[in-house]
Amino acid sequence: MKFLVTGGAGFIGSNIVDALLAQGDQVVVLDNMSTGKQKHIDEFSSNPAFSFIKGSITDTETCRNACEGIDYVLHEAAYISVPGSVEDPVFTHDTNVTGTANVFLAARDAGVKRVVWASSTSVYGNSDVLPNVETMPLNPLSPYAASKAAGEMFASAFSEVYDISIVSLRYYNVFGRRQDPFSLYAAVIPIFVSMLLKGERPIIYGDGGQTRDFVFIENIVQANIKAALDAKPEASGKAFNIGCGEKITITELFNMIAEELQSDITPDYREDRIGDVRDSIADISAAREGFGYDPKVNVRSGMKKSIGWYRENLV
Repeated sequence: MKFLVTGGAGFIGSNIVDALLAQGDQVVVLDNMSTGKQKHIDEFSSNPAFSFIKGSITDTETCRNACEGIDYVLHEAAYISVPGSVEDPVFTHDTNVTGTANVFLAARDAGVKRVVWASSTSVYGNSDVLPNVETMPLNPLSPYAASKAAGEMFASAFSEVYDISIVSLRYYNVFGRRQDPFSLYAAVIPIFVSMLLKGERPIIYGDGGQTRDFVFIENIVQANIKAALDAKPEASGKAFNIGCGEKITITELFNMIAEELQSDITPDYREDRIGDVRDSIADISAAREGFGYDPKVNVRSGMKKSIGWYRENLV
């Protein structure tokens, strides 16, 4: 099989590329390298089944060229910062909505069998009903979340109107190897780990009681490949929660990391950030039924693996 992975030089995309190459598939990566890492591409460059296109999903011709001869598209490229989206909603729209529509259109015209793309749990907003189920109304609280909700609408419309299958995966809080703690848009786990390793005091925004469903990168990789290859026909145009179904508070998460690192540093609590969701946890039964998703790595096991990777790779 031949896969296109957009954003394949990034955290999630590069882990997907690893898995696809390991199982003998051909992989093309499309990435503009705005946040992707050259070292990730260098790891694949000696593999004859790998090729790279430097370019943006906002360019229609680039998307068309990238989709030529492709069987499956795994669309990971996106602008992922909630605070950044609040500051620049137009850029967020151009990348996450127009760019995603470009990928869908190019895939349609190239006769791609299926597109699987990265949506987000943020589309739910603050819900009084937990865990989140896919039938709940959407309530995006930031331009980033709104851009992901719009992408889901395009996925549904394309699947309905055109002869192409598109599956949306609503990622919960992904973590694992290659997640950059030094990015402006870094997620909480790599920030906590890197600061504690340096003996510094991490910030927790809010009271620390907000809850998240953290999902290890290996589970995300599994979900993408299974959704591409094994999704039932009725999954086309639909969105699926991809989490672990485990709820943990940010303070509990911090304490878990501090315990693993044998650190007695305490966090610095600050005011809530605009656009942040209070609580989220996934009901993953639809993904289990739709394409056999089965998260194998829980939060603590994934945390141990992640901390091991950061110990070896942070300088």
